[in-house]
Amino acid sequence: MHTRQSGFTLIELLIVISIIGVLAATSMAIYRHSVVRAHEATAIVTLTAINQAQFAFAQLCGNQRYAPTLASLGTPMPTTGHAFLSSDLASDPLAKSGYQITMTGTAVTDAGLTCTGATPLESYQVTADPLRPGTSGSRFFATNTDRILYEDPTKTFAPDMPERGAPSHGVEVLTLPK
Repeated sequence: MHTRQSGFTLIELLIVISIIGVLAATSMAIYRHSVVRAHEATAIVTLTAINQAQFAFAQLCGNQRYAPTLASLGTPMPTTGHAFLSSDLASDPLAKSGYQITMTGTAVTDAGLTCTGATPLESYQVTADPLRPGTSGSRFFATNTDRILYEDPTKTFAPDMPERGAPSHGVEVLTLPK
């Protein structure tokens, strides 16, 4: 007489392990894609915040001129004690959520200092490049004095982003990524 012992056969266990492996690989790919999209969304939001801070700075502190650095946007105004940009964004250059954000511009030499004691800019441009293209982000972003955001999936804006007007490559960012 043979009695059957309860349990799984080796084949059944291998099938279950194979299914778990396929599910794990699929979920990791989805997770990586989500991380890249989140980093890209953070870069877009950061560039928007910088544009808004520069606009407010020009109106309230710069006599229609712009702040020369991200750090100067994070410097509190003497009259109110409030900065134009949050302290986590006020460093030059800024590494945030997988992106390197850099701001440059043309200094105004014949104007006085801003209310924070900085030499103002006539115009500016800001670029956001992935620290590890493909891993931390798959698109390059930029903006300038016109406060329009641009993106390019293959090429950085850093060497040729104008301080006013559209760049020679890329397209406008119309909405946040989904």
